[in-house]
Amino acid sequence: MRNINQVLGIIFCLLILLFSSCKKESADKGKETKEISVLGTLVADDEVNGLQKCFSIFEKRTGIKVKYDGTREFENLIFVRSESGNPPDIAIFPQPGSIIKLARQGKLVPMNKKTVDNIKQNYSQGWIDLMSVDGTIYGVAHRVNIKSVVYYPKKAWEQAGWEIPKTWDELTKLCDEMVSKGHTPWSVGIESGVATGWAATDWIEDIMLRTVGPKVYDQWVNHEIPFNHPAVLKSAQIMSHMWFSDGYVYGGRKMIPTTNFGDAPVVMFDDPPKAWMHRQGSFILNFFPEEIKENLDGEVGVFALPSIDPQWGTPVLGGGEVHVAFNDRPEIHELLYFLSTGEAGEPWAKQGGALFAHQDQNINAYATDLDQELAKILVNAKVFRFDGSDLMPSEVGAGSFWKEMTSYIAGSKDLEEALADIEKSWPK
Repeated sequence: MRNINQVLGIIFCLLILLFSSCKKESADKGKETKEISVLGTLVADDEVNGLQKCFSIFEKRTGIKVKYDGTREFENLIFVRSESGNPPDIAIFPQPGSIIKLARQGKLVPMNKKTVDNIKQNYSQGWIDLMSVDGTIYGVAHRVNIKSVVYYPKKAWEQAGWEIPKTWDELTKLCDEMVSKGHTPWSVGIESGVATGWAATDWIEDIMLRTVGPKVYDQWVNHEIPFNHPAVLKSAQIMSHMWFSDGYVYGGRKMIPTTNFGDAPVVMFDDPPKAWMHRQGSFILNFFPEEIKENLDGEVGVFALPSIDPQWGTPVLGGGEVHVAFNDRPEIHELLYFLSTGEAGEPWAKQGGALFAHQDQNINAYATDLDQELAKILVNAKVFRFDGSDLMPSEVGAGSFWKEMTSYIAGSKDLEEALADIEKSWPK
């Protein structure tokens, strides 16, 4: 009997262990790590590291794994995978045009109410418009860039005692003052190989936003008004005054088409400066001399390209990467909500090389004073619009617009003829 009781006891213990093991296995399955797949265009180590640092906050907080894959073939690959029924959970689009196409095909998942509510509180209307298709928000903007910035040699500028202009009239008066004292206000270059001319299109877009505002700008980009509309002509004329007035640009009009866009700002850092201002996107810092890049806060100052019509404030032209969802799972929406918060950009801001449009972001998190100033310009803008030439059909935005503006600046065409030829190139 004693042996039987021992055997029964052993069996009972084994049953308890077996039950516990099954229960643990079941619990482990319930705790199985969730994973979100993300596809984007970022492949450079510093960019990928910045993005991964942002994702890591979410991963630590939720236990959800985010797997990022970067590819230089994104534009082709995303459509192939979408059509084959194997899209990533989230894709990071650098251009909004593709988002519109996929949303209207029913391929994308709209943001849920929680994320939409946060986006409406945390982004300016221009960004909300960029993330929306037919009134529905389909994406979350994360890293962004701005182009409406004027750079200047900080030490020499302060020594000379120049004042930062707040309006276009003040900017013009500053240029006249510089010329009267034997100085050259601007360094400008539009040469860029097969893409020569794009730097001129950015100037016109910036001026369009400052003269006629976002509504007419959108009509122009969408070809609801002709390319040679009076508003476009006026904007190009304002640019021409800044570029072609005697003494305003280093080397004069003849050098603008042959000066590489990346070389143009370098002359600001000669001693004494050969030019005092350069308007360009935030990426241009990569083209500054090495000794300047080593001390950006001490060597480089920035201000927003000034306002022209006060009703539009000081608009910002730029771009950004928008995260959109192809699949509808709770953890995907959880990540997208996180990306709509300022916290989601902070690690990358500390690393450098990224700006963010969140209204609730910590500006002091940026690694440099220069980045902090750029972020302030971005979040304080009442009007934001995406680079117009990037939104136009490629035959125009990356074709005739570049080519015809180069011909005009080089003097081989007059302005009215150049704009009329761009209008003729718009695909029917």
